[in-house]
Amino acid sequence: MIKIYPFRAYMPSGETADEIASQPYDVISVEEARRAAEGKPHSFLHVIRSEIDLPEDIDPYDERVYAMAAMNLDSMITRGLLVASAEPSIFVYRLTFQGLSQSGVVACVDAAQYRSGAIKKHEKTRPDKEDDRTRHMTTCSAHAEPVFLTFRDSKQIQQLLDDDTHGRVPLIDFVAEDQVRHQIWSVGSSAAYVNAFASVDALYIADGHHRTAGGERAALARENVNPNHTGNEEYNRIMAVVFPASHLRILAYNRVVYDFNQHTEHDFLKRLEQVGTLEKTDDSVPRQAGEVCVRVGSGWYRLQFPPDSIDYADPIGSLDVSLLQSRVLAPILGIGDPRTDARIGFVGGIRGTGELDQYITSGRACVAFSMYPTSMDQLLNVSDAGEIMPPKSTWFEPKLRSGLFVHRFERY
Repeated sequence: MIKIYPFRAYMPSGETADEIASQPYDVISVEEARRAAEGKPHSFLHVIRSEIDLPEDIDPYDERVYAMAAMNLDSMITRGLLVASAEPSIFVYRLTFQGLSQSGVVACVDAAQYRSGAIKKHEKTRPDKEDDRTRHMTTCSAHAEPVFLTFRDSKQIQQLLDDDTHGRVPLIDFVAEDQVRHQIWSVGSSAAYVNAFASVDALYIADGHHRTAGGERAALARENVNPNHTGNEEYNRIMAVVFPASHLRILAYNRVVYDFNQHTEHDFLKRLEQVGTLEKTDDSVPRQAGEVCVRVGSGWYRLQFPPDSIDYADPIGSLDVSLLQSRVLAPILGIGDPRTDARIGFVGGIRGTGELDQYITSGRACVAFSMYPTSMDQLLNVSDAGEIMPPKSTWFEPKLRSGLFVHRFERY
């Protein structure tokens, strides 16, 4: 039984939402944030990338960074740029991109359910990044950005989403500079959503593993300093947008390798012929799972792994990223740990395979791999098995916009 909660959301007005909303903290570097926020004093980047308001040489984990984030958030609320909803509420958030829409439920989820495994993960988290998000939350006394969750489809919840959006004027409606349309509605009955989610067995983290882990740690930190802790405090709840799995689209997460590991291109291609069926192609996108398109100096090739060699009962080993790692990257190119090896890079599928062509023609890389996207069923199955996906297995697009919702909790 999944617990969700209405909350008093601090939100921009419909007139200022596009001025305030920003990219999330984990897809934009400090340098990019400085440029993006130039001449935009109301941008939410001043909260989630508060380093931009401090000297350029400051350590991103300096205490002043978190203090600046809290000060900037407090200022946005004091100046009326972000205004709390009149009462605890649930909202619907729709993103539309390239003709496809996904509608999610904006609510708080129970930190204890992440602890118990009812909110399931599929990635490893890094302690330093968990520390960073925990410090941001505890210093600001707020969840400044929602985590991105999903669940196996429910007809009851889908009907609620349809009823609360069809023919109704949204509270917020704008198109961001990346051409994603963002719309937000209030719901007719928050209790109806709470009751509907009680029939959902599990939630799955799609994006935001460090924010979720940080939210759970922030809840424990507050509990430890509150002698009157009851479990009903706002710090026990993590702000999230929860989407039906069928609404979501995973793009490929492609790979580039900067050298042939002392092979020539000819020798490398000969080794690939021993891995599977290799043929020259004009197509840079795999047609189906079990295929990888390979770009080298002489052009594109299609590599098909032998279907009878894939154990589809293995939720990790049968992933295309795992097959590439175990059969090509490690044994031929010497990439043992893609998390730490500096010889491999990753290119989100939103950039297209033209980006892979540029890596090769410019000489920045020797070989590029165009991957078939991981499916939502694969992601859910890995999570259900309690397993961890290989690094850089999924790229969700479009991204949630930050600054549209803030959840504040108790200060101590």
